[in-house]
Amino acid sequence: MKTLAAALVLTVSLLALHTSRAADNASLDEHLEPLRPFLGKTWKGHFKNSTPEKPMIDISRWERALNGKAVRILYSINNGQYGGETLIVWDSVKQSLVYFYFTTAGFRTTGTMTFKGQTITSHEFVAGGTGEGEGVTEVRATSELRADGALHVKSEYLKKGEWVSGHDISYQEDAKAEVIFK
Repeated sequence: MKTLAAALVLTVSLLALHTSRAADNASLDEHLEPLRPFLGKTWKGHFKNSTPEKPMIDISRWERALNGKAVRILYSINNGQYGGETLIVWDSVKQSLVYFYFTTAGFRTTGTMTFKGQTITSHEFVAGGTGEGEGVTEVRATSELRADGALHVKSEYLKKGEWVSGHDISYQEDAKAEVIFK
């Protein structure tokens, strides 16, 4: 009986490893390949101005989508207080990666991104909802996958015609973290 249980555990473990490796090696549009290091991972980040009294914690999950023709990112802040979803695809007309970000706050953005080594630079335009109401019309961000495995994201907003500091978040991979929508 113990041998059967051990064999079952080994089989399940090997299947899980194979499934994980298959997901890592699944086809992906060649233009999306620079995003592969992020895929299949959940990241937990603390905003730079987060405090124990007033925590600001972002969880993001990166996934291969649409048979490898897109990358999907799900986000939630503070257990669903705010959330969003991004789809990144190759646009053959613009000859660029473009993305579409939809939020629980009712606004959306459309942007482009470029890569240089382990750094992603993005630029997006805000439409609808609270983003425009607060005067934010554009967002620029730099995301860097660091040698220690951390992901650092820093942004700035074009607000009422002036570029101002945005969010600054350092993420660590956290397999137990969950993206939550209310």
